[in-house]
Amino acid sequence: MSSQTTVDATYRSPPGLLHTVLLAGSVPLFLGALLSDIAYHNTYQIQWNNFASWLLAGAELFSGLALLFALVNLLRAKRKAGRPLTYFLVLLAAWVLGLVNAFEHAKDAWASMPTGLVLSIIVSVLILAAAWLGLAPHAAPRHGGAQ
Repeated sequence: MSSQTTVDATYRSPPGLLHTVLLAGSVPLFLGALLSDIAYHNTYQIQWNNFASWLLAGAELFSGLALLFALVNLLRAKRKAGRPLTYFLVLLAAWVLGLVNAFEHAKDAWASMPTGLVLSIIVSVLILAAAWLGLAPHAAPRHGGAQ
């Protein structure tokens, strides 16, 4: 009688706890900046623009540190193509466009619109894609099975 084990799909190289927290923390900050931009676009209350600027600053900090972790993980990966590279590039694009968005929000009052709103939409989509790529489980090869 032979004993064989089948391993369920697991993370091949799961992100560390701090990496996960930083990546997941940047998502609501970028989304909050988008919602603040929408509120500013609809109400013309300058405080919404100021709030979006602060949320972008926090999101840049979190996503920048997550980007640093992603770079280290990419350099340590045996296979540097595919999902790890895609995750790093999407996160890098989100961070760079988020920085441009933060500079756009530094303008005086209404001068940041509508470019700030458009950038917030693009960055929010990118950070959601990066979180999906970075936190989704990677299927590991199955060991054992019927012979």
